[in-house]
Amino acid sequence: MDNLSRSLQTSLAYPDPPNNVNENIKIVVALIVFLTLVGGLEFAAGYAFYYVLALENQQRFLAMLSPQLELLIELKVLALAILGIAFAIAWQLYVKGSLKIVEGIRIILSAHPSHRLEPAGPAEVRALTQAVNDLAEYSENLACDLEAKVAQAKSSVEEEKNRLAALMSELSQGVLVCNRDGRILLYNERARQALGGSSHHQGTAALVGLGRSITAIIDHNQLDHALESVQDRLERGEADPTAQFVITTRAGQFVRVQMAPVLATQPASATPRRVISGLVMTLENITRTFEVDATRDMLLQSLTDGSRSALANVRAAVETLMHYPDCEIVHRDRFLQVIHEETCSLSERLEQTMAEHADSLKTRWPLEEMRCVDLIAAAQRRIENRLGITTALETPDEGLWVKVDSYTLVQAISYLASRLLNEVGVREVYFHLERHARIAQLDIIWAEPFLSQRTLYGWETDPMTAGGEESPLSFRDVIERHGAEIVYMVDQARQQPLFRWLLPLAQPTQSVAGAPTRSMESRPEFYDFDLFHQAGQTSELDQRLLTELSYTIFDTETTGLNPTAGDEIISIGAARIVNNRLLRYDTYEQLIDPKRPIDPLSQTIHGISNEMLRGQPTIDGALPQFHEYCADAVLVAHNAAFDMRFLQLKEEATGVRFTQPVLDTLLLSEVLHPHQESHALEAICERLGVTVLARHTALGDALVTGEVFLRMIPLLMAQGVRTLGDARAATEKIYQKVKY
Repeated sequence: MDNLSRSLQTSLAYPDPPNNVNENIKIVVALIVFLTLVGGLEFAAGYAFYYVLALENQQRFLAMLSPQLELLIELKVLALAILGIAFAIAWQLYVKGSLKIVEGIRIILSAHPSHRLEPAGPAEVRALTQAVNDLAEYSENLACDLEAKVAQAKSSVEEEKNRLAALMSELSQGVLVCNRDGRILLYNERARQALGGSSHHQGTAALVGLGRSITAIIDHNQLDHALESVQDRLERGEADPTAQFVITTRAGQFVRVQMAPVLATQPASATPRRVISGLVMTLENITRTFEVDATRDMLLQSLTDGSRSALANVRAAVETLMHYPDCEIVHRDRFLQVIHEETCSLSERLEQTMAEHADSLKTRWPLEEMRCVDLIAAAQRRIENRLGITTALETPDEGLWVKVDSYTLVQAISYLASRLLNEVGVREVYFHLERHARIAQLDIIWAEPFLSQRTLYGWETDPMTAGGEESPLSFRDVIERHGAEIVYMVDQARQQPLFRWLLPLAQPTQSVAGAPTRSMESRPEFYDFDLFHQAGQTSELDQRLLTELSYTIFDTETTGLNPTAGDEIISIGAARIVNNRLLRYDTYEQLIDPKRPIDPLSQTIHGISNEMLRGQPTIDGALPQFHEYCADAVLVAHNAAFDMRFLQLKEEATGVRFTQPVLDTLLLSEVLHPHQESHALEAICERLGVTVLARHTALGDALVTGEVFLRMIPLLMAQGVRTLGDARAATEKIYQKVKY
């Protein structure tokens, strides 16, 4: 926010600064108490002197004082005034000076070790100030020496960190690590690119970032399914319990995800058990691979279908010539002409196919190899948990492998069970598995009632819905995706109806014997893995420590200072704080076309012209992106009421509401340093030792505010403001003092 808007808004919000009001009240109360005590002591002394005199002396004393009573009262008032002035000066020099020293000491201890106090006031206070500065200098030198020794001791660790960072940046695959709740802890640039992001965000929300949820990118149902598969393999004692699936990004790209667990040992009563504490994902964009495979398939299909009739004609002509060698010359020439025409047609078709096959490609969905029993087990769990139908598996074949998209195939099986439950009341189904040559035969059997063939045809074209989960795919889409077939029939031996799936078999995947399992000890210690132990984002944020929360620090630039009179936002800048770190590479910055001119006075401050905004998105397009960027975070701004007012006025037009808690560094500065004269952003930066860069831009001001807020957190906690609820309550008290 530019200086003009900040100063005007601050003056409007605080017509009489609250620290001055409180200071004046304290001085007046203290002065009244002091003068009352002095007057009371003088009265008591005079009364005691009068009381010890004899009666005749008392009368003489009163007779002597009566003519001078008016003069005595004036002298008394003058003495009290002199004492009051002396008291006010002493208060200003000693009491207020001492309070400033206290605030300065807290800044040195918790936020800015290089901060030094300004000597002022009487010699005693100046001497105390100099002693504090000397002690701060000595402590800073000790801290620098300690930091140098720590840095020297950590040199080998930093070297290992750099090696890992170089390795991560050079990997051809994206790597992403998240905790058990899906919060991202580590990722490389390849992962961001694979998932459709970039290192510089201009008008798009950064879906990949530390502390963000992976479910913003990967559907949580698909992730739960993969995690369930990993957990099942882990419980069976497999050496490498991994899962593989494919997702589509918002840009329509195919990304293959290989997911492996990070395991931790959890002590139990008898034997320790391994639990999943996090997930490691390798990401590979395989869109181009699918395009190449689909091109090859299309080429083969075109050559096969287009050549069949020509080859049949050539074959018929050759066989005729072979069986009738003595046929007439006219007929022989005719057959040779047919052979020549068909071979020329084949040649032309081949050339045309090679030149034009890319224009009519059909993409193919990627499939993974897995055991049939694992697929059925996943389907059983889903059917029993979500539909309440009893299931059983007959004659399991452990060595039967198929190549499928397990997520959509389990959805399809659950969909069939859901239709059986809802439309004909089936409460129990059986799975039967057999091998027939290169086909896996999977039967879904129930006791009764019998269905008509027409029923299955009707179910095939409807979008799949089962157990509260919807899919845009139809049942027929899933069948075609797998190259499978399904029929409804009646088992003659059992006299029971069934759906029979025919799935292509796959070669079993051999696991490496003795493959090492991933454990908690194998993880790097120099990345942001503390989030493994942090609670997930919940609505009960007020009880969370300030150091545990994620924040979005933001600022806006506007056409003017009056949002209710039609002024609009022209720029939004924001950065994130995760795990007590300001992420300068994970930022948001967007210019916005306000569809109205910029006030010339505001333009001189922020430097944004009307020409710079032409062609930029309007607020309707930018605000939803910014709202997505701010998800699961506490909002922080300097003089936040100004920025929030602009956002609130756009709620009805855009449908976007910012309901997160909001903290204001202006009010927090009042909480921390009530005896300081200024709480402007520049003054706070000077006090806390924050370097001001790229001022008067939305992103620049947001980054500066973020640095200021990080310096404030230890100061707040030192004053007992430890949780978000404490901070909100403290700033509300400041607001109420100003309001009333």
